[in-house]
Amino acid sequence: MPISQTTAGGLLLCRTEPLVARPAAHLLRERLLLAPAGEWSALVPEGKPWIGGEESVAEVLSGWGSALATGANWPVLSLWWEGGHTGFALASGFRRPAVYEWDAAGRPVGEADAMRVLAVRLGLDPVLDLEDLERLTRPDDAADGAARLLGLIALLARAGLALPAGLAPGEPADRLREAARVAPGTETVEWSGWRDAVRAELDVLEGGPLGPWVRGPKARRLGAAQLAAGAPLLLWAAHRRSPGWLTAGALLVTHGALSLAYDRARTPR
Repeated sequence: MPISQTTAGGLLLCRTEPLVARPAAHLLRERLLLAPAGEWSALVPEGKPWIGGEESVAEVLSGWGSALATGANWPVLSLWWEGGHTGFALASGFRRPAVYEWDAAGRPVGEADAMRVLAVRLGLDPVLDLEDLERLTRPDDAADGAARLLGLIALLARAGLALPAGLAPGEPADRLREAARVAPGTETVEWSGWRDAVRAELDVLEGGPLGPWVRGPKARRLGAAQLAAGAPLLLWAAHRRSPGWLTAGALLVTHGALSLAYDRARTPR
């Protein structure tokens, strides 16, 4: 289905179960729909934060994806479409995101190694799957931007992704939201204050599979690194009035402070 020049939307795909993705999603301070998607979780914005703002859909979704992946042991794939253009950004911890996009005619506009990075970080087959991914970077007169994203989704089924019915890249944001609402297991995630957000994060730390990262030298180093990266990012994003990256900076600072506080509280004296 061709993407209209006026259609804009996006979704976030977290490679983890909803129970684990939920606390990080809370800290985005946005109203979202969280739906199971096979071995993944899908997050669909309830609103349209890119309308009337200075940031594009790509910038907003990429900022949110980086925020979600910060300090997590699972990657986040941001998919977006706007004005016929489509693209993705894969965020994974502190590593540089892998970004790729296509214009309205499906012509590739991206970094040459983005598909290789995508395959490596998602654990795809380095030969067969990578070959299929690289086909998405080659000229194809029969494939527009929407077809490129749908091809990517089809390939990610090999990594356990199974999007609910109707949750397809290229759909208008309103239609995407309605499809997410009726998907089995969908829940609404919305900001309810820092106290509840921190409590949810601690619940995951107490019962989650983070192991040595929760306490000890690794936790302290990670927490310090998050604070060191988050503080200047907050200042930069505030100066630029960038809500996506402002969220990423806030989440870095929150994760860092929480990690250090949790380690201090749980380490025997």
